[in-house]
Amino acid sequence: MSKILTPYAMHIELRHLRYFMAVANARHITRAAETLGIQQPPLSQQIRALEAELGTALFNRHPKGVELTDAGRQLKREASRLLADFAAMQGRMLDFAQGIRGRLAIGFTSSAAAHPFTPECLRLCRSRHPDIQLEVSENNAAEITEAVSSARLHCGFLRVPVSRPLGVAFEELLQEESVLAIPVDHRLARGNAGPVALTELQGERFILVRRPGAPGLYANLLAACARENVEVELAAEVDRMMTNLNLVASGMGLSVVPASMKGVHPHAITYRPLAASIKLGAPITFVYRQADCEGPMGTFMSLVRETAVQYCARKA
Repeated sequence: MSKILTPYAMHIELRHLRYFMAVANARHITRAAETLGIQQPPLSQQIRALEAELGTALFNRHPKGVELTDAGRQLKREASRLLADFAAMQGRMLDFAQGIRGRLAIGFTSSAAAHPFTPECLRLCRSRHPDIQLEVSENNAAEITEAVSSARLHCGFLRVPVSRPLGVAFEELLQEESVLAIPVDHRLARGNAGPVALTELQGERFILVRRPGAPGLYANLLAACARENVEVELAAEVDRMMTNLNLVASGMGLSVVPASMKGVHPHAITYRPLAASIKLGAPITFVYRQADCEGPMGTFMSLVRETAVQYCARKA
């Protein structure tokens, strides 16, 4: 059977449900119209149009007002739920726009995670903004940068950028020194705890993180050795800083790591500073999309910058 068309046929909108709820609660169309701030005739027309759209009477009219029919009582239950859900959704979206609710996917390299600044930022975000859901993951700098660029991550913490895709920003937050990681039974680990000169590294075997993962320490160390005609041997290349230190602990060779990693394998590795002339800095860099700085991302970015300023002030 084909549908009977009426002059009041329409698509139901939220305003129609609000009109209906106003009449259902007031049990009087004129009083409902006053509550809504509209005239009674247009409200009556909207209620009749809603009934025509649903194909059933929602109210029984009588001289003193209106009463809900069985269909009207059913719609009141459904409309109450829908309007409450919509109001809750509006609230959640307002919270998102204000940056206090939402999801953030954050990546970090193992060496950035080892610095106390990174967990401090995550801890502060969780305590100040419990409705922001943090999803964290570990990877190397190249993969974090690509994931941020392709919007699989919102942001990340790494050391030195390995590439600079269009639209991706790199903000250096902190700078720390690098140190030499030495197996405890190595000659450089015995006695002297002072700075190591570059010439003392002649002929040593080094374990280094692969160039795509950390080109700064990798390239700068080799460049410094080349300037001083110091020849070193590459014992192994690895993907992550923690693997790097595991191999140093096993006695396979030496490495250069950020100073914040000095607590790793303290019984198997001795850490010594490098001579100031070598200048192997290890920054903490915040990476994010330039076009994605609103909502929870904007909140987290402000927190990260604030925490960096406070951290540097404490160290100074």
